[in-house]
Amino acid sequence: MKEFCLGEGFSVEELSLIMSGCRTKFRLSGADEKKLAASRKALEKLLKSGRIIYGINTGFGQLASEIISPEKLDRLQLNLIRSHSCGVGEPLSDEEARALVFIRANELARCHSGVRPVVVKTMCELLNKKIVPYIPEKGSVGASGDLAPSAHMALVLIGEGKAKFAGGGKWEPSARILKKAGIKPLELKEKEGLALINGTQAMQAIGGLSLYGSLCVFRAALETGALTLEALKGTPVAFDERIHMLKPHPGQLYVAEKLREIAVGSEIRESHRLDDNRVQDPYSLRCMPQVMGPVRDNLEYCSEVLEREFMSVTDNPLVFTGRNGEMETLSGGNFHGQALSFAFDFAGLSMTALGNMSERRIAQLIGDFKILPPFLAKNPGLESGFMIAHVTAAALCNENKTLAHPSSADSIPTSANKEDFVSMGTNAALKLRKINENAARIVAIELMAAAAGIEYHRPLKTSKKLEALIARLYKVSPKIEGDVEFSERIENVAKALLKGGII
Repeated sequence: MKEFCLGEGFSVEELSLIMSGCRTKFRLSGADEKKLAASRKALEKLLKSGRIIYGINTGFGQLASEIISPEKLDRLQLNLIRSHSCGVGEPLSDEEARALVFIRANELARCHSGVRPVVVKTMCELLNKKIVPYIPEKGSVGASGDLAPSAHMALVLIGEGKAKFAGGGKWEPSARILKKAGIKPLELKEKEGLALINGTQAMQAIGGLSLYGSLCVFRAALETGALTLEALKGTPVAFDERIHMLKPHPGQLYVAEKLREIAVGSEIRESHRLDDNRVQDPYSLRCMPQVMGPVRDNLEYCSEVLEREFMSVTDNPLVFTGRNGEMETLSGGNFHGQALSFAFDFAGLSMTALGNMSERRIAQLIGDFKILPPFLAKNPGLESGFMIAHVTAAALCNENKTLAHPSSADSIPTSANKEDFVSMGTNAALKLRKINENAARIVAIELMAAAAGIEYHRPLKTSKKLEALIARLYKVSPKIEGDVEFSERIENVAKALLKGGII
């Protein structure tokens, strides 16, 4: 059993691994528990001094000028969670919902939110018992953090709202789920309700898992593009290192190098090397380094942004303890999701372009009647082959083009104009998830079509790496013989690609 000690950093890839079960135990270290307790004690001392502190003994947002009496402070936090549970739409996936709990607990463990250790330890229990809060996906504008989604998470901690156990359980009242798991519901104290909801955790959870999917689909598109080049008997001359050293973008150099490596030892390439009189392939083949390279560069940048956010503290107000034990609270705006909103929009735009280029390669596979039969059909006319699979890819491309409009370009003032510029980062993350799903389906269609194209060159073989790719594909979607129903095959291959399978 691998443990994750809260407060540690992690990568985009590690987030996916953690949420898929590779880390099955979460804990708060003894040292951090002591720091949390000391921080909490200092905050309580500050409150007893009569200091007015936003969100602890005041109202929220535009109501910050309303001072709350000491005997009502616990009720203030409970009211906050209930009133902010305004999410609508479909619930987050099990992985996304649990990632939200995990990322929030990981941030609280850094001791800048003034919560009691029991809050973080209860969140650990939720993770360790594999409890999934019911969190509707819509309702956040990305500042002041992800209030509505996180409020639904907090509802479960206090025994309200709905929850289930991961892995196919049904939604039930969370009080019942907590009782089954042997977890005592929290009774929120000062600051704790606000600390649970004021941050960018929904953006990080949805966007982080989605960005991992982007990286997986990118890798799949790279190998699939190489397979398509082989099926079309294209030339790898355009990937010569000397060309790319004259335009040395890191991603372009990487893609060109991988395309050279992947095709080493191909019998198909050797069979037409001497009599190949084509000077240049279409852009969708020839320019893969120049197009897919920037996609990789953008995804790497987005990963860096997200991984910095994973290590950030996004609460407000933040608490700081000096050497003499005195505490200071500072109000700022770390809950604002603009950096994430930009990143997810960049990733969505990049994945849209990746899918567009994949669709163009599908069009080459089914429309180059000199090298491959029309629509890759064994009996053209009697059979339609990949004709309508390509139409599906075109439809998915169109949808992605509409989804690629940036969420970060918009802001709608909220909270009586107190929160007058917001990021819409959660919408950007949700769009990225959808764009990824579509891009994975497009690449899945290309992969199946390219594999079908290779079969027309038998008994010649492509490279060892690409033959291994075809073998892995056939375990998910068997070799196509004649016309078949494509729908389930496309979905199965796409789901595998999104999780890093096949490639």
